[in-house]
Amino acid sequence: MTAASPPMGVQEIVSLSSLGIQGSSITFANVTLESDKYVCVRETSPQNQLVIVDLSNPSSPQRRPISADSAIMNPKSQIIALKAKVEGVGGDNLQVFNLGTKQKLKAIQFTENVVFWKWYDEDHLGLVTATSVYHWNIRDEDSKPEKVFDRASNLENTQIISYRVDPTGKWCVLVGIAPGAPERPQLVKGAMQLYSVEQQRSQALEAHAAAFCMLKLPGKTGEVPVIAFAQKKLVDGAPVSKLHVIELGQPGQTSLKKNADLFFPPEFADDFPVSMQIGPRYGLVYIVTKMGLLFVYDVETAAPVYRTRFSQDPIFVAAASENSGFVAINRKGQVLKGSVNDSSIVGFLSDQLKSIDLALALARRANLPGADDLVKQNFQRLFTSGQYKEAAELAADSPQGILRTKETVESFKRVPAQAGVQSPLLVYFGRILTTSSLNEFESVELGKLVVAQKKKNLLDKWYQEKKLAPSEELGNLFKDEQDWDNALDIYKAIGASGRIVEVLAAKGDFEQLMTYTRSSGASPDYAFLLQKLMMDNPDAAVNLAKMVVRQPGVQMDLNTIADLFLQRNMVKEATAFLLDALQDDDPKHAALQTKVIEINLLTNPQVADAILANGTMTHYDKPRIAQLCEKAGLYMRALQLYSDLSDIKRVIVNTHAIEPAALTEFFGTLSAEWALECLKILLESNMQQNLSIVVDVAKEYTEQLTAGKIIELLESHESYPGLYFYLGSRIAFSEDPEEHFKYIEAAAKTGQVKEVERVTRESNFYPPERVKTFLMEANLPDARPLINVCDRHDMVHDLTKYLHEKGMQRYIEGYVQKVSPQKTPAVVGALLDVDADDEFVKNLILSVRSLVPVDDLVDEVESRNKLGLLTPLLEQLVSEGSKDPKVHNALGKILIDSNNNPEHFLTTNPYYESAVVGKFAERRDPGLACIAYKRGQCDDELVECSSKHAMFKLQARYIVDRQDMDLWTKVLTEDNPNRRQLIDQVVSTALPECKNPEQVSVAVKAFMAAELQTELIELLEKIVLNNTSFSNNHNLQNLLVITAIKSDPSRVKDYILRLDNFDGPAVGEIAVGYELFEEAFEIYRKFGLKSDAVKVLLENIGDLNRAHEFATKIDEPEVWAELANSYLAAGQLGEAIAAYLRASNPSKWTDVIAKAKEVGEYKDVPKYLLMVRKKITDPTIDTELVYAYARNQDLASLEEFVAGPNSANLLTAGDAAFKEEIYDAARLIYSKIPNWGKLASTLVKLHEYQQAVDAARKANSAKCWKEVCYACVEENEFKLAQLCALNIIVTADDLAEISAFYQERGHTEQLISLLESGIGLEKAHMGIFTELGGLYARFKPEKLMEHLKLFSTRINVPQLIRICEERELWKELTFLYVQYDEYDNALGVMISHSSTAWEHIQFKDVAVKVKAAETLYKGITFYLDEHPDLLNDLLKVIEARIDHSRVVEIMKRAGQLALVKQYLLGVQKNNLSAVNEALNELFIAEEDPEALRESITTYDNFDQLELAASLEQHELTEFRRLSALIYKKNLKWKKAVALAKADKLYKDAMETAAQSEDADLAEDLLRYFIDEDVPECFAACLYTCYDLIRPDVALELAWKNKMMDTVMPYMIQTMKDLTTKVDLLMKDRREAQEASKAGEEERKAQEQAANAYLHLNSYLALPGAQPTSNGPGFGGPPQL
Repeated sequence: MTAASPPMGVQEIVSLSSLGIQGSSITFANVTLESDKYVCVRETSPQNQLVIVDLSNPSSPQRRPISADSAIMNPKSQIIALKAKVEGVGGDNLQVFNLGTKQKLKAIQFTENVVFWKWYDEDHLGLVTATSVYHWNIRDEDSKPEKVFDRASNLENTQIISYRVDPTGKWCVLVGIAPGAPERPQLVKGAMQLYSVEQQRSQALEAHAAAFCMLKLPGKTGEVPVIAFAQKKLVDGAPVSKLHVIELGQPGQTSLKKNADLFFPPEFADDFPVSMQIGPRYGLVYIVTKMGLLFVYDVETAAPVYRTRFSQDPIFVAAASENSGFVAINRKGQVLKGSVNDSSIVGFLSDQLKSIDLALALARRANLPGADDLVKQNFQRLFTSGQYKEAAELAADSPQGILRTKETVESFKRVPAQAGVQSPLLVYFGRILTTSSLNEFESVELGKLVVAQKKKNLLDKWYQEKKLAPSEELGNLFKDEQDWDNALDIYKAIGASGRIVEVLAAKGDFEQLMTYTRSSGASPDYAFLLQKLMMDNPDAAVNLAKMVVRQPGVQMDLNTIADLFLQRNMVKEATAFLLDALQDDDPKHAALQTKVIEINLLTNPQVADAILANGTMTHYDKPRIAQLCEKAGLYMRALQLYSDLSDIKRVIVNTHAIEPAALTEFFGTLSAEWALECLKILLESNMQQNLSIVVDVAKEYTEQLTAGKIIELLESHESYPGLYFYLGSRIAFSEDPEEHFKYIEAAAKTGQVKEVERVTRESNFYPPERVKTFLMEANLPDARPLINVCDRHDMVHDLTKYLHEKGMQRYIEGYVQKVSPQKTPAVVGALLDVDADDEFVKNLILSVRSLVPVDDLVDEVESRNKLGLLTPLLEQLVSEGSKDPKVHNALGKILIDSNNNPEHFLTTNPYYESAVVGKFAERRDPGLACIAYKRGQCDDELVECSSKHAMFKLQARYIVDRQDMDLWTKVLTEDNPNRRQLIDQVVSTALPECKNPEQVSVAVKAFMAAELQTELIELLEKIVLNNTSFSNNHNLQNLLVITAIKSDPSRVKDYILRLDNFDGPAVGEIAVGYELFEEAFEIYRKFGLKSDAVKVLLENIGDLNRAHEFATKIDEPEVWAELANSYLAAGQLGEAIAAYLRASNPSKWTDVIAKAKEVGEYKDVPKYLLMVRKKITDPTIDTELVYAYARNQDLASLEEFVAGPNSANLLTAGDAAFKEEIYDAARLIYSKIPNWGKLASTLVKLHEYQQAVDAARKANSAKCWKEVCYACVEENEFKLAQLCALNIIVTADDLAEISAFYQERGHTEQLISLLESGIGLEKAHMGIFTELGGLYARFKPEKLMEHLKLFSTRINVPQLIRICEERELWKELTFLYVQYDEYDNALGVMISHSSTAWEHIQFKDVAVKVKAAETLYKGITFYLDEHPDLLNDLLKVIEARIDHSRVVEIMKRAGQLALVKQYLLGVQKNNLSAVNEALNELFIAEEDPEALRESITTYDNFDQLELAASLEQHELTEFRRLSALIYKKNLKWKKAVALAKADKLYKDAMETAAQSEDADLAEDLLRYFIDEDVPECFAACLYTCYDLIRPDVALELAWKNKMMDTVMPYMIQTMKDLTTKVDLLMKDRREAQEASKAGEEERKAQEQAANAYLHLNSYLALPGAQPTSNGPGFGGPPQL
């Protein structure tokens, strides 16, 4: 008997090591597990990266180059949280990324260090610092970590391992561990802090693991929060372990408080819980310990369920599984998943633990199998004892619904109603509705009750809440209540197509009906549905008919359906149907189109008109319908349908009955010729009535009919009103001059003078000449249209003549006064041309006054020698205060012409235009013109006029007076032929007369700008040197000297001596610019500018000796400083330093240092720097002084200086000395700092290695150690080198460099010695062990295996694997492959290199762990070839991993099947065909029939007929019997019987015949026994085959062969059996009659009980039945 399956199963999801993750990375600090979705591993070697393993696809891990101190994946989604340190910033940097969208969600620089963090749900992170706990919402973009509570004191100096928040968010728990008590330090101490968010209080407890859950407890309205925690502590020196389960809430309001012992075996006395998970589905607590123990408890009762050890390696992290289990990771890297075994846990609890109540509770809670018998027995017990309520609740909650049957409901129905007690059926239904949903039978039963009590709203509510299971019976309930929607929903859910069609038709939703029938292929009887709806719902019938004709495959034509409507005189409905059915306008439906229109024309013309207006039918009989329309008075429709012009003309005159808009639109369908004919008919038949229509048509279709033909038509009928109205609609947008003219003409002839005036005023397109001629000929009483035309088109002269001739002087006055005053000059000119009265003209001009354009008027009058006419106007305008320049221009011209004191006017009048009046006066008097030009500053005109008339003195004075540089530039240009005359007048007259210095300044600037240097000098000498008022002018003296410098240097020295008021520094600078260095030196010396003077000597003249003499003579610091700068620039450092010392000037110390570095001369530098540091405090000065001492090898001064107070940067100075190879000075400086690293480098350069090592030890930096180490190696100082190297190789990154350095120089022995010393270091890392292993492999392979065995966990296995492969160290390679879990490769090495690598025990250990099955078969072949004696031992170990059929095939090919007989017997239990056949062959070959019988009887998976055939001819009888046995098992009865008869095994033959149940075979065997004359066998066969042999056959055979005595006992027995059967039949008949009678009575009793049941005092009928307080049936939700 096989052992029962355990209640919990644990399987390996993946091994992190198999994913290439180093064992050193599989630690609590590097691996995080938040759920059963992702594992996050932080690798730091060989490079920093993050490995994310998706446990649903563990073979494809994601590797990301992320450097972080911690990383945790979200328990639900691809969101990762990263924590890292930022250099130089306190606290931790936290970032959250969505790996799916590659988006950063949150980031913050946290002010504190986070010592532990965890996702406590998918939206929140819990952050634990050294003092507090924070919550951080990652979904809220603006949220920051919020402090929740402070850590309790009991968590100080603990390692936080867990943080949880309950589902309500009101409770938090923080768990940490710490080293154990001194008396037992190996037992880790646990500390827990439970915090209430609402109460803001904490409670400190001892616990190692804790978890929250929500439970539904008796007496509670909803689920309440519960905490479970496990603790292990010392009590009186002995460890005590407990599990506590406590309800959380206000004190005094909680009811659950349980505890139970956790039993740790003695060998696990120091083990402790590391994780606790609670599965909500099963309500089980999973406690995982460090050493791999699993405790399972029931959370409600704290009862133990199961305990096992699921991992041989320590567990360091665990998390909850989504399927109510757990996931854990051990030190080996195995990711293990634990889950409940649904099929066995209930049986385990009831059978092994004998915990019946817990088994029932768990089965009911998780809906598990295994408790069927228990539940049924419990139900019968409760029902029998009258505990109907409890029985109902049990049935409703039964696991997997085993009691939710029709029989259970019927049994509850039979329970008699009791007053004041709730019906058990209602309890049953209520319990199910509260917790889940009803099945089909239950839904129908409850629905019938609800409908019977007229409370269908409850049924609707339950169905919407998915509490009822859809069925056809339930749908019928809704349909009977005319709830079409719910009924339809149910029928669709169950696929009842007939019911769906019926409901859709009854509902009237034919569109959905059409969609459904088309998609489902249903074929309802539409004819019946139509006729039924025509009587009940005509509108629905129409809709159904529409749907039917659109449904493909329906055999009902349109005529049939239309006739169904028309037979019932349903014209309206028939019309509605046909309009919809004929909307595709198919030509084949022309008769139907005609029919529907004709019927409506005869019965309801308005409907027919609407149908025709819709335009959806185009194939009807148009002539027929047109005649009917004309008879019905639908003239417009008739016009649209007639196609003959004569018919159209006949109908179209009925304009009184036609809508004008429609008639107008109709004209658009006619050709232009027909349209004009129809318009002509309309004008001829009744012009007055039809004119508006004609005009409207003409307006609408001008483009088709053309405006010309329309105008011609209207003119031919002398319809000027029509022409006026037609063209009036076009005049606004027409640009045709002819149309505009015709419109003006029509308007004039119809008396529309105002319109004529408007058009002539606004239109831009009429022909002005024709219109002017027409208006003059029309002789209209109103001249305004003509005025408009002539005014707009500049025909004022003709207008004036016409008006003057017609005596319309008032229109002339009105025109110039109101219409166009600006055209008064033209009117005046025309009047003067026709000799109009001067007085009239004067008055006309005066009437316009200021509005008249004076210039034009002057031109018109002046051209006709009538200028005097304007004098009154101008004087009047001036007297009125007019400032119009044109008025004053005209008046000035009159005064100049009359010579009436024009000078006064020209000089005093401020309003005239100087250029205009001056131009006018220039022809009469140039002097007057110049006066006008001067007054208006008309420069160009004045210069031109004065030059033309040789008035240069006047011109010179004007230009000097103007002070305008632009004017000066124009007159002084070389292109001016009169420039010399002008300059002479300026120099001789204008400037000497001038008293204004600005005028002189502008003139001088002008000369300078014109580059007239000579003329300028002459001018300045005349002004400055001739004792004028400007002689002592500072600017003019400057200008004179500067001009001489630029143009005549020979005069400069004279001017320097004679002038004293010029700007010496500025002029000296200009002189230097023009290379007059001696003059500049004289200027600087004259003005006492000694520094500038010496600069000229140094920089310009370049005479250092003369400068040195000048400096010695002057002896001023500034001069010495300038001289020192020049010496420095010339590279004369000694002279420069001497000059700086004379000047006591420290300012150029940086330049002195730079020059010293440049020339490499430091002899005098210390003296200068000592002077400088007395005046300037700068560390650089002291630094350079130190360097100068070093360069001068003045070690005594250097030592003295650095020993005293100074601010030198000794490191910089020392580095500079070191760079210049001044090592003694550098050593002195580095020792003073002290800088041990640099000192060590210096000592290396001085070959003082022992001191260098001492300095390096004090420096303690990798770079320094390397430098000293390498130097010692180069000098073969290996002991000193090793001292250095031991401090280097503890850093993994530097180890490879050291190793390469040693090996490149052939010092492998020393390197090995170094690494052998290094592995004993406290900081020894994996790289040291790995590198040493590599060196052993290359140079000392005999030591490699020992090294590997000692340090297998501390080496980089992949790296050594490659090395061993290269060096062909197969035994070591095998060992490494095993350590790295590469078992396939290990096995392959042992096979390929068996002479050195193979060991039987190791081979077996590895074989059971290989992954590729092909490798195992290679191993089997290997053993077969080289170690056949051990093959069975190997096969026994790996039998669970191999294909036994393939093994058999291998052995058969090798002919060694017997070699593995022991193995084959061991695996035959699997009943494999190949194994069975192989063993059968061996048994046959060994002639072992008993073994063969056992094999074929126990294991049937082989080719039985083939084996039977092969055994038929075997020489041994037992094997032939086995052949018969096989035939018998394969129902080959005849073959088996034949074999038995052949071997005379009559007993076998009879038994075979009896087993065959074949009467013919049995009777044939009887005949065989008679033929063989074996009467005793005949008799035995009668009894053996008693049930098969017919009595008559047996009797006949016995009678014929004289064997009656033999057959008689058989016949007696047969008669007895026959009599017994008859008696039983009679008894059954009587019992059936009695049962029928009892059934009729029972049926009547059931009817009475059912009638009584309908009147139950329940919530469905009466409110009096009150449920019990704790019952979850109809007393609780849902509220009805």
